[in-house]
Amino acid sequence: MSHVNFLGIPVEGEITPGHRIPQRPLAELQPLLRALLDDEAVVEFGWQQYTPYFNDGEPCLFGIDSLWVRTTADRPDADPDDLHVGRYANPHPTLGWRGWEAGREWPYTGADEPRYERVRALADALTEGGFDDVLLDAFGDHATVTVRRDGIVVKFYEHD
Repeated sequence: MSHVNFLGIPVEGEITPGHRIPQRPLAELQPLLRALLDDEAVVEFGWQQYTPYFNDGEPCLFGIDSLWVRTTADRPDADPDDLHVGRYANPHPTLGWRGWEAGREWPYTGADEPRYERVRALADALTEGGFDDVLLDAFGDHATVTVRRDGIVVKFYEHD
């Protein structure tokens, strides 16, 4: 058994490690955001970030909900809930889809795989948890974040 101490004070007993996702620097998120902001076909995109109030007895941990993206080909009044992109989301109406089931990814279906892959890279980065600390600091808890070329809008997010 290795010797453990805290501030020079010996610690005895069994220490159960917590679950933490290694955090990535904000600089690694910038090119993923920029790829969408520089794409003229992307009008806006966003996500919800929050700590659940209840999680079926599991710890309630802050996280990012799936990314949604509105393109110039999408209806301007389309509900963002219908524009999600990610492994477990339904097909995006204009970006297509690459589903995931039983541990394997399906082939891409859609008209523009390179654009889909840029969007998916941001979706995966946000939802995998590696940027949770910087996003929580930047936009707060219980927030809906909408990103456009001319600015970012943050609104309080009401959820169960």
